[in-house]
Amino acid sequence: MPTTTWNRHHILSLADFTTAEYDTVLQTAASFQEVLSRRTKKVPTLQGQVVANLFFEPSTRTRSSFEIAAKRLSADTLNFATATSSMTKGETILDTAKTYLAMGTDIMVVRHREAGVPNAIAAEMDRLGVRVSVLNAGDGQHEHPSQALLDLFTICTLIDPDHPRLNLLKGKKIAIVGDILHSRVARSNIWSLIASGAEVHLAAPPTLLPKLFAEYILEEAEGGSQEFIISSTSSHSTPQLFLHWQLEPALQNADFVMTLRLQKERMTAHLLPSLREYHQLFGITRTKLQLCKPNVKVLHPGPVNRGVEISSDLMDDPEFSLIQSQVTSGVAVRMALLYLIGSGKV
Repeated sequence: MPTTTWNRHHILSLADFTTAEYDTVLQTAASFQEVLSRRTKKVPTLQGQVVANLFFEPSTRTRSSFEIAAKRLSADTLNFATATSSMTKGETILDTAKTYLAMGTDIMVVRHREAGVPNAIAAEMDRLGVRVSVLNAGDGQHEHPSQALLDLFTICTLIDPDHPRLNLLKGKKIAIVGDILHSRVARSNIWSLIASGAEVHLAAPPTLLPKLFAEYILEEAEGGSQEFIISSTSSHSTPQLFLHWQLEPALQNADFVMTLRLQKERMTAHLLPSLREYHQLFGITRTKLQLCKPNVKVLHPGPVNRGVEISSDLMDDPEFSLIQSQVTSGVAVRMALLYLIGSGKV
């Protein structure tokens, strides 16, 4: 297990993560991945602690992954569901959190359809002066830190299984394709990939490009194409984040392609002519991957709309797809996160 001191009490965003923190998460996750390969997959690290999964929004992968991660660390788990809770009777989110606090909860894993809810709960716990950590499991269109970290871990362990670390991605070209406008996963991945020194290319139809990036546009690319270079907030001297309204320049010589789900439940306007047209222009297929490097790998955070964001045959092809590896990595990474914020409480 890494010996680096961990001082972060909550994990709410990757915007201010340091290189040392990324590497600590990656190396800790690698240790737990080894644990998960054993016959006995349980360790007593968080024995006696309570992890409450406060999911105010439906989830399969994230919720199940956090639950099994907590159990593998020997923690007790509490699972919250809005439909069967007192919130149907008018209880507020903060009162719900304080109810779980009163039950002896040590770590709250929070997912909500509105941005800022995990931060609000963390602020309330801090105001009360209690040693309860809050981990953001996805809030609105803000961030999804654990998903980005498991994506990072999946890629880094592919490159160096024994010693995953952030600088393995320096200079790599990574394309993020799809519904970037509504994606908290994309936002968290941008923070982690920029920190790694990777070259990040975003590709989506104009209606699915996040407006917030407009203020960072430095210059229009030569030739009058619908391509823009965007500055990064990192210490790197050259731009690392590129925005495309066509797919081809993003895929050209890419090392990795992250494709995102069309989040129709978050779309409040008619943003696409049809799913068929979207797949023709931005869906990832074997033919389109020929633009990438020969050993390109494809990721998707799930759930997947087969035949929309990615062709069904490509999704199931282990030669290209890392999608199942992402799910497996999720348990080890979330064990690492729970361990890092929970080990100081025992």
